[in-house]
Amino acid sequence: MYESMDELMASVQRRLYRIRDLTDDMAGVRGRESAQDGSITVEVDGNGALLDLQFSQAVSTMTPAEFESTLVATAAAAVRRAFERRSELVIAFNEEVAD
Repeated sequence: MYESMDELMASVQRRLYRIRDLTDDMAGVRGRESAQDGSITVEVDGNGALLDLQFSQAVSTMTPAEFESTLVATAAAAVRRAFERRSELVIAFNEEVAD
């Protein structure tokens, strides 16, 4: 419990600043993944939206099915990486504000 209004206000202010920090941190989350053979590299933001897609010469030797499979798997891995980072940020935030 808070012994004074000043302590309460200070606590609220700290939490407000922490929420702003979390918002900034979440906006900066990126997930980047490359296929094992280096043929495709995908970068997504913290919401899983595509930011960058790069292909190497290796894609020219792939069948359409191989290309599709590699692209989808690489994109999914990039999204998973971004979502894991978001999850880490939220868990850390929740632990911090629970005190």
